[in-house]
Amino acid sequence: MPIRIAAIEVGHWHSLFDAAYLKTLAKMPDVQLVGVQDPDPAMVAQRAAQLGGPSVFTDYREMLAKTKPDFVVALGRHSAMAGIAHFLLDEGYPFLMEKPMGVNAREVRGIADKAAAKKAFAAVPLFQRYHPFVSHARRMLAEGAFGPVSHFHFRSNRASSARYVSWGSPWMLDPAVAGGGCLRNIGLHGIDLFLHLTGEDAQVAGAQLSSRAFGKGVEDYAAVLLRTPGGVLGTIEVGNTFPAQGADGEWKFSGRDALLVQQGGSVRCTTAAGEQEVAEPQAEPLAVVAVRDVLARWQSGLPPATGPEDCYRAMRVVDQAYEIARQG
Repeated sequence: MPIRIAAIEVGHWHSLFDAAYLKTLAKMPDVQLVGVQDPDPAMVAQRAAQLGGPSVFTDYREMLAKTKPDFVVALGRHSAMAGIAHFLLDEGYPFLMEKPMGVNAREVRGIADKAAAKKAFAAVPLFQRYHPFVSHARRMLAEGAFGPVSHFHFRSNRASSARYVSWGSPWMLDPAVAGGGCLRNIGLHGIDLFLHLTGEDAQVAGAQLSSRAFGKGVEDYAAVLLRTPGGVLGTIEVGNTFPAQGADGEWKFSGRDALLVQQGGSVRCTTAAGEQEVAEPQAEPLAVVAVRDVLARWQSGLPPATGPEDCYRAMRVVDQAYEIARQG
């Protein structure tokens, strides 16, 4: 029998664009989309027409009661996410919820505590962790190949934030609904990788935000300096100012004895012996890999690879960065 999946607040751009979770699910032979919901009736009808015509709803509670899905994919406006997550946990639905799960770390803390208490399956697809750069870095760390680790640099400058408007999510430019701009959205991935690779928590040493490029209520560029208790430094640089489709990005993980770099999908390692490519560009989009892994873990009775607790750890740092930036 196929996995019967219902999707909440499909007006979120990741339903059909970028990560395109629902497009991925619609193509999977062992999955059936039984319902899609969004409070905007025109939006949910439009999304459904591009997904093979699942049943449409404007109330997710009604959708869940009528379709009785096996699994739920929850997208949605950031300001609505915490309420949706608590409902799913209270009703016992296993689910995948897009980051950031709320507009601040306090909201995510409540979700993480409830999910842990209920031993619920609540996945947050922090899909950059599936990149070959990350698995290679962790293998090198286990082997001691870096020597003392020095720093991590994450740069991701994406196309204009106007893409959110054209993708049906204009609320991303409203700080009250989105909880911030590129730092809350893109920067959370970089912060999560820093925490994941170092295995430590981090404090913000400095932060700058700018909305100079587009003059919107949310930032279009952010630079954050991090430091772990063990002394590893991190630089998180994110933006929505790339002047074309695509992105300008680079990740670096550096120690005394080795430098690992990801750029354009390829992964290169430099040591005193020279430079070599250690991984080719990912064959499949990372979001596709993440969705498959989430469903496989749920079916096998395993916990998700990343969940609300991981999201909280990164969100706490994001909140701290916003506060430091506001203080000047």
